[in-house]
Amino acid sequence: MSFFSKQFIDVIQWTESGDGTLAYRYPMEDMEIQNGGRLTVRDSQIAVFVNEGRIADVFAPGLYTLSTHTLPILTYLMNWNKEFKSPFKSDVYFFSSRLQIDQKWGTPTPITIRDKEFGAVRMRAYGIYSYRISNAKVFYENVSGTRAIYRVGELDGQLRNTIVGRMTTAFAGSTVDFLDMAANQVRLADLMKADLTPVFAGLGLTLDGFVVENVSLPEELQKMLDQRISMNMLGDMGRYTQFQAAQSLPIAAANEGGVAGMGVGLGAGLTMGQQMMNAMSPAGQTTPGSPAATKPAAPAGDTKFCTNCGHSIGRTAKFCPECGGAQQ
Repeated sequence: MSFFSKQFIDVIQWTESGDGTLAYRYPMEDMEIQNGGRLTVRDSQIAVFVNEGRIADVFAPGLYTLSTHTLPILTYLMNWNKEFKSPFKSDVYFFSSRLQIDQKWGTPTPITIRDKEFGAVRMRAYGIYSYRISNAKVFYENVSGTRAIYRVGELDGQLRNTIVGRMTTAFAGSTVDFLDMAANQVRLADLMKADLTPVFAGLGLTLDGFVVENVSLPEELQKMLDQRISMNMLGDMGRYTQFQAAQSLPIAAANEGGVAGMGVGLGAGLTMGQQMMNAMSPAGQTTPGSPAATKPAAPAGDTKFCTNCGHSIGRTAKFCPECGGAQQ
């Protein structure tokens, strides 16, 4: 009578209730599969039969009648009483083979790579990737095991750390300078995908897509790079000083003091610019346009003293070249 009191399963199927589930074990407690029952495997699913701890068979999408003809491997694992159509007990696992999209990766801390122009560079990067289960047997044996349910979130950390671990090798071997990486993000993504594909395959996964969204420097290094770019953009310091002086003319004219104030500001600006250029020039040389390069020394009788700073200047000078002060 115990045989007739058992609960038999006629239809085995799984409908995903939401996103994020990779593996699901069909509830089999106190139930057995009736010989001749049906198994429904929908598109984007794979079903695996596990008998006595060993994988017995793998089913692709389709409708199957469970009998000794459709389960030849199970026939050798279990002794069925065909006359009474004895049921059999086995664990059934469903795996979602659809694409898991918009999975994010990124460097939690900067990584160091070797760059031709800058030497060692600490950089950050982030992006997205997508994958799917392609080998349910390998995924069951290496990842999900006998868990009743296995979700995407439980695999995220492993995959993300694997990507970051491989990132240093891929970026260093790309031969792309840091300043050119932004224009070669597709190439970098292809290199990383090729390097990661066998790693994912070892987990029963196929890496379908990989995208590098951004490559950047830490904040303190980015400020230094910005300063370097600014200096390169300035180019000729003499021309830059003249430009700055010309820009200050309207501002000085609008301030209190009128032309006198403008003269003071202009003279001071020119003097500072000349001092900067002379400081950047080799010792013993003067920058073209500086007073020492353009004017000979004035005779002692043709000089006077600045009323503002006391510096010796030409008697006919209107402004002091040292402090920029207007002269009487």
